[in-house]
Amino acid sequence: MPMLMLGLLLLALKAGGWVQLGWPWVLSPFGLALLWWWWADWSGYTQRQAMRKDQARREARLAKARAQLRADSDVGSRGK
Repeated sequence: MPMLMLGLLLLALKAGGWVQLGWPWVLSPFGLALLWWWWADWSGYTQRQAMRKDQARREARLAKARAQLRADSDVGSRGK
């Protein structure tokens, strides 16, 4: 994502006439971003990141449910 942002910035500066860089320099961040995305998909990096995110969400959901069960059982035991 940083390479894409850099590419957009350089493209805007080049189009506005504020920089005098050659087109290969201006367009190279887009090529690097494309290579990064290709490698991330090819290597499984993207899938591993998605799995880690899902696992973290699952653990947070379970922790919340366990805390709720403990709170409910504490309330029930006080009344007896």
